[in-house]
Amino acid sequence: MQKYLCVPCGYIYDPAEGDPDGGIAPGTAFEELPDGWVCPVCFVGKEHFEPVEE
Repeated sequence: MQKYLCVPCGYIYDPAEGDPDGGIAPGTAFEELPDGWVCPVCFVGKEHFEPVEE
């Protein structure tokens, strides 16, 4: 699954790990995150993320 980078702070959302502290289960694709989800580090919205080139 595609990883996504938070441009402002450098956090990488990895779908394999999810965001357990934010209630997001492992295996949740970035596209499936709720609209209100924010970066767990700097609290910006999903619009500030871009796909990680691997």
